[in-house]
Formats: sequence, C-alpha cells, structure tokens
Amino acid sequence: MEKEELIELQVIGMHCNNCALSVHKLLEKKGLHDIYVDFANDEVKFKTSKPSETKMIIRNIEGLGYKVSEESIPIQEKLYEKVENKFYFSLIFTVPLFTHMFLPYHGLHNPLVQLSLCIPVFILGCVHFGKSAINSLKNGIPNMDVLIFIGSSAAFFYSFYGTVMNLGPDFLFYETAATIITLVLLGNVMEKRSVTQTTSAVRDLMKFQEARANKLIDGEIISINARDVVPGDILVINTGDRVPVDGEIIWGEASLNESMLTGESLPVDKSKYDQVIGGTLIEKGSIHILVNKTGKHTILSQIIELMKRAQSAKPPIQKLGDQVAAIFVPVVVGISVLTFILAFYSFDLSFQQAMLNSIAVLVISCPCAMGLATPTAVMVGLGRAAKNGILIKGGNTIEEIAKLQFMVFDKTGTLTTGNFRIKKLDFNMITRDEAESIIYGIEAYSNHPIARSLVSELALKIPERIIFTNIIEEKGVGMTGTDSEGNNYQFGSRKILGIGDEQGDFSLFLKMNGNLVARIAIEDEIRPDAYQLIKTLKILGIQPIMISGDLKKKCEEIASILGIEEVYSETQPHQKLELIEKIKKRGKTAMVGDGINDAPALTTSDVGISMSDSSQIAIQSAEVILLKNELNIIDNLLRIGNHTLLTIKQNLFWAFFYNVIAIPVAAFGFLNPMIGALTMALSDIIVIGNSIRLKTKSL
Repeated sequence: MEKEELIELQVIGMHCNNCALSVHKLLEKKGLHDIYVDFANDEVKFKTSKPSETKMIIRNIEGLGYKVSEESIPIQEKLYEKVENKFYFSLIFTVPLFTHMFLPYHGLHNPLVQLSLCIPVFILGCVHFGKSAINSLKNGIPNMDVLIFIGSSAAFFYSFYGTVMNLGPDFLFYETAATIITLVLLGNVMEKRSVTQTTSAVRDLMKFQEARANKLIDGEIISINARDVVPGDILVINTGDRVPVDGEIIWGEASLNESMLTGESLPVDKSKYDQVIGGTLIEKGSIHILVNKTGKHTILSQIIELMKRAQSAKPPIQKLGDQVAAIFVPVVVGISVLTFILAFYSFDLSFQQAMLNSIAVLVISCPCAMGLATPTAVMVGLGRAAKNGILIKGGNTIEEIAKLQFMVFDKTGTLTTGNFRIKKLDFNMITRDEAESIIYGIEAYSNHPIARSLVSELALKIPERIIFTNIIEEKGVGMTGTDSEGNNYQFGSRKILGIGDEQGDFSLFLKMNGNLVARIAIEDEIRPDAYQLIKTLKILGIQPIMISGDLKKKCEEIASILGIEEVYSETQPHQKLELIEKIKKRGKTAMVGDGINDAPALTTSDVGISMSDSSQIAIQSAEVILLKNELNIIDNLLRIGNHTLLTIKQNLFWAFFYNVIAIPVAAFGFLNPMIGALTMALSDIIVIGNSIRLKTKSL
C-alpha cells in the first residue's frame, strides 16, 4: 500500500459552512482521505497517496470559486474580497431601497432610482453567490448559493421587466432582491464570527506557540523567533518566560505552569534532566534547556494537530444531516417551482404573488443549519474537554463516549498509583545486595510502572547499576539479559518460572543461569479518586471491569475494595485483546490503561482512554488522553460526551424543524422573501449559539 502524504492548503473565499461542505464533498469525490476543512481559519487539509496530483486538486477547488495556496503563510484577502466589506457595501444601497416602503419620499418610488440602487448590490450578489452557485453546479455539488442566486435573480429580472415595460409599482421587487443578498451576507458574517468562537480552544493553544527564544551562543544570549530554534540549541528561560519548544533541563530549577496542557493550575517543580514542554510558563526560577523537539514534532504541535483532526471527524449521527444536505438544494428548487405552478395555475394567485411565494421558498431554506449542527457542537465539546486536561481525538469518539456500557480498567498504574515498593525480598545463592543490584540494573531498561518504581526505590541503595547486553522485554512476562561475565538473567512474573508451585505473596522472580535466586513481594496503593469514579460509573449505568496481568489474589482484593464485580487476572497482552473483543460484543466498551503495555487493548476497544503523560505511544493508541493523569476527570469526560451529543441532537432537531415548518409557510404565502432571508440567517446563529452555550453550561 502506498504511503499517504498530508497536504495542507490555504483557501480564501469560504464564507460559511456551506462553502466548506462544497470543498469537502469535492475532495471526497476525488477519493481523498482524512479531509479537514475549516472555513473560519481558511484551512484545508487532506491525505493522498498521489501528491503529484495536488496541482490538479488545487485547480478543482479554484473551480469552485476560491483562491488556493500551498504556502504556509495565509493568503491575504483584499479589502473588496472580505465578506464583512461586501455586507457594508450592499447595506449602503439596500437601506434606502428597503425604507422607501415606509417613508413618504416619492423620489425613492421612481423605478429608475430603485434600479440604480439595486444594480450595485445585484452585481455584488452575482459575483459572491452566482460564481459559487454556477461552479458548484458544474462540479455536480449544488450548494445553498444556488438557492440565493436563483431567488435574488428572479426578483431582480422580474422587476427589471416591469420597469422596461412600465407595468407599475406592483411589478417592482428591487428591494426584495437587494435585501435577500444583504441579509444573507449578514448571515455569512455572523456565522463566520460565531464559528470562530467554537474553535477558540485550538486558537488559544496556537497562541502559546507565538514566543521569543533566548538562545545561548558562546556565552552570549541572543533573542530569536521560536520558529528559528533547531534541535541541539541551548535556550535560557527565566521567570515569566514561556518555554518556546520541547527540551531537557541541563541547568537550574523552576516551577512551571502546565495548565495549558493539563488544566491543572498548580505549578510543577522541575530540575536538571527533567523534560519541559513548549508553551508552558515558568512562574519561578531560571533554567537552561537543550532543545530536542521543534516545529511539528513538539507535544503542543501534535496536540493542536490532533484537535484539528478531531474537529473534522464526523460522528455517525452526522450522517443523517449529510444525507439530507446532499439532496437538499435540488429538492428545494423543485418545491419552489411546484409552489409557483400550483399558486398561479391551481389557486389563481396573481403572477406577482406566485413569484414571491416561490422566491420565499428558495431564500428561507437553510441547509447551512444542518451542516453546522454537528461540527460546531463537536468543536466546542472538544475545546471544553481540552481545557479540562482531556484530549479527545475525534468527533466520532464523542458519540461513542455517550453510548458506553462497559469501562475496562488495567490495574497497575490505572486503578492503583503505580508507585510500588518492595514489601519482602527473599534471596538464595546470592546476597541481598547482589539481588538488589541485579534487579536495579535489568529493570532500568524497562518503562513498565513496576520497573520504574523498583528502580526509583533501589536507586537510593545502589551506587551504580550492572550493565546488561542483549536485553529483551516480553510484555506480560518480564526482562531477559546477559551481563559482562556471560551470566543469563530473567526477571519478571511467575510465567518465567515454568512451574505451578504456590509462591504466596511473591509476584516477581529473578533467575540466574536458570536457577531461581530471588523473589519479591510488592505492594501498590489504590488511587484515592478510584473509589468515587467506580461509584459514578455505576450510577451512570456503566459496568466497571478489571483486566490485569497481576496475581488473581491481588486483583480480587483490590476489586473487592473498589466494588468491581467482574475481574480477569494473570492475563497477557494477547489475552487482553481477546477479552476486550468479547466484552465489545456485549456493548460499547472503553479501555482505560497506561498507554504503554496496554496499547493493543486501547486500540481494540471502542474508546481507548490513556492515563499516560502525553507519551508518543499514548497519542498513537488511544482515542482519549488524560493529560492530568487523574482518574476523576473521566467523570468530566463522560459528562462532556453526553452533553455534546445532546447539543448535537438539539441542533439537528432545530435545523430539521425549521426547514420542515418554514418551507410550507413560505410556499403558502405567509412569509415575505425578505423576512425569509433574515430568518434563514438567524437559524444558523441559533444553532451556533446553542453549541457555544456548551462552553459554559453546567454539566
């Protein structure tokens, strides 16, 4: 299979979600994948296995009426291209046209005066809506601009015919044509500004990347842009400075505020050899760091990219809206034509009234509201989660979270703190010091939570560790290695013994050249927030399950304390996968693990939740990453998921309800086209406003 390449484009001219949908559908028809279109920030991204075809794809997008650039620097819109300026321009001419209906100033009643006021607005409408409408029809993707263009053009040319033929004021609807264009432009302005609010979480994170860096060169400090920093540079960061990029502290100590990543306001103390993350703030102290990651490789950049990808991932619930939107424009045009025919020929309405009813159907219809219903809610939900230290990879994950029936927990490092200590050490054929030195040396090569705890505890006793060669780590079993003298060692779970003897409380074993030389009994503490989470899950109707590679006795003991009734112990990674598959058949299943040893299980579950501290394996394997590494925020995750799905349903209901009610009302002549255009704009704002409410509503 060919490797796919990510293509990033800047696209200018998308003024509403309908524009974004047109581009999205075009790219889907071209067979592209992982499509992300953000009209508020003029971004279009997609993956293709044939990057050589990018030029052709750019021409296709430009064929829809947009400007496209492959440059990372955004294209600057000219003054006359900005939708805000188009609205203000049209408003200048539309206000006197509209007010002539209420003011007794007869100069404005002159057909030629009305025509001269309407022409600039109509030409603007033809350029803004007409070009998009025609190009969308050419590409077989009719959009909402088709409805606006047909409606405003019908009103204008009908009025123009009345003016040329001198048929009187009953044939003049210039104000209708101009007002439709102006109000829809107003809707575009309001929609773009409102949607920008839904993406504020990503923009807030991007601001943290805008920093200066103090680079240390031959004892001198030079201020440079953070974009110019490269791996290997040494940076000086003082109190009040923001860390420009990821790196390792090589001198000094500091307290860092990492709330932009974790949501935790308490500062974290860091010293030599600790890692620092770009975007975090030094509240106190001074440090020198060795840069190890820059640009797109930093944790902050990866999180920003994941959030953008997440916002473009469609939940299954959006499929209904997409299916309706795909056939919406042709159906509405058909209803409009049918409205005119029935009104004029069957109900004996005047030609003018039949025309107005038909135009009203066109301009009151709103596919944008259906298109905005899901993505705006998803954007706000993902943003709120991020500010609470929860990174959700996709909008589709939101719906999965809201439907969970089972939540599977790993024990070590998840339900327990992962901070182990040696409870008992039994040794044979070697001394205690030798046993500790061997264990310290071989476990230093592992990232398992137990290994890290043992190394941390033994480091206080062992001055230096034994160097091993040919180190092999077998997940669920343990470590194998050879020392400089050729001795072979195995350290791990009971599986390395190859016997079925009862070992009591001992759970870790050391073998030297095939002989058992040491046994360790360890103890781990339960996380304080685990009790409340299990209780909350039961209240929400989600069944907690424990799967662990630890001894049956230990697992059942902890499960009993926490109130977990379904327990699977002494399982290897491949057995975890089999168990997750079985549980998934019973209902939607989430897996909560540490993101290291549980990566396969996290990937297999419906929703993988990683307790890791933004490690690369966690970002790759889990759908949800808990940046705070605390269990209690899973409660927030579930609440955000439920409320986001509820908001999506409310938005879709309003969008469908509006169109189901509004179109018949317009068809029967109870709605003026100008009022219809204003109502259409407001329907978008209502949907977006309901989504924005998710930012602050009580969960």
